[in-house]
Amino acid sequence: MKRKIYQKMLEWKTKSGGSSALLIDGARRVGKSYIASLFAKQEYKSYIIIDFGNVSPEITSLFENESSNLDFFLAKLSSFYSTKLYERDSLIVFDEVQQFPRARQLIKYLVADGRYDYLETGSLIRLKKNTENIIIPSEEEHIEMFPLDFEEFLWAMGDEATVPLIRQCFEEKKPLGQALHRKIMNDFRQYVLVGGMPQSVLAYLKEKDFAAADEAKRKILRLYRDDISKFAAGYEEKVYAVFDEIPGQLSKKEKKYTLASIDKNARFRSYEDSFIWLNEAMVTNSCYNSTDPNIGLAMTSEHSTQKCYMADTGLLVTLTFMDKFYTANELYKAVLFDKIDINEGMIMENIVAQMLRTNGHKLYFYSRSDNLHRENHIEIDFLIANGKKISPIEVKSASYRSHASLDKFLRKFSAKTGTPYILYPKDVAEKDGILHLPLYMAMCL
Repeated sequence: MKRKIYQKMLEWKTKSGGSSALLIDGARRVGKSYIASLFAKQEYKSYIIIDFGNVSPEITSLFENESSNLDFFLAKLSSFYSTKLYERDSLIVFDEVQQFPRARQLIKYLVADGRYDYLETGSLIRLKKNTENIIIPSEEEHIEMFPLDFEEFLWAMGDEATVPLIRQCFEEKKPLGQALHRKIMNDFRQYVLVGGMPQSVLAYLKEKDFAAADEAKRKILRLYRDDISKFAAGYEEKVYAVFDEIPGQLSKKEKKYTLASIDKNARFRSYEDSFIWLNEAMVTNSCYNSTDPNIGLAMTSEHSTQKCYMADTGLLVTLTFMDKFYTANELYKAVLFDKIDINEGMIMENIVAQMLRTNGHKLYFYSRSDNLHRENHIEIDFLIANGKKISPIEVKSASYRSHASLDKFLRKFSAKTGTPYILYPKDVAEKDGILHLPLYMAMCL
């Protein structure tokens, strides 16, 4: 499948010229190993891929005992893999490098040697865990790999024409027209349900089978739970609790994560590491409350008040009914037939969070509660920096009646706000000074 990260890898190869290694961070099963292998095959005369998840003792011994002499080390590596290496035209891939920190430490000296290019893949949470006794190489450049975005999903479906038109209509604030909008929304609903994990997309594309995609996603979720038991040692039960409660938290009208639902005596400080673990493993996308919205959203963010979205919406769909059979999962019907109620609205808010995060935004929202004066209560789903202004974003159903919170926010922060957006299932429109966009146009923000 065609992935956008490939272009970023090409840019690294051209600009770096061997002066840095590239480290691809990403969740398990997001496609890191696949893209590294494809890049090696297509862009270099020869390559070696060392999978530290399944590496022979001879190779680990080579790294541990014979890496001080790089000439001898590289010659033995070339011999072991029966691969001739060409100066400035060979790539050595350290796949799942977090499994063997010694290899990562060696990057500093391999890059300085300058003969070959080096690419690493790993999961950030385990990369951090396994760096206690090594020197982190400053010669690494990092890029994040996310699940397939909507455009990549359409590419997989054989459609490369739709997104350029979507972007043009966004720029011109022009409706796409009823027939085309309906077609794109149908494709978007498939994307929401299948998600962007490559295994799920491939399973779905074979016969357009949601059940096959659901089974692929169940395997990924089971893998994530196994990872929690392995890599969150000491507080894995709290990580399980936070993870399993995500659908229930997002199904509430106000989607802020309330720890009392796990344990009435729970306090954020005792669960903070669990949220950090899931976020850094790129299993979830944390969205923080910005108490005083301005251009530096991070400066006023309150981490103890947050929403916890799944990094892949397709996985959220499956996680919500993980203890039932696929046939009992009502979300598939609700999304496909546009029958989403307030609880199922979590799916559309989650996909917007996913699209914003993939587009490079850190996630923030605005919440102000006033139980005595209800008119002062404001809830804004997302905030993004837009030049020197802040753009508030609300996610609505097709039949929404009003946008009271958005109106109050615009009055309160009029000097700071740029274009306000409502994302909903209908076509492009401008009403009441607010730009209404179809949900799939979140990719354009």
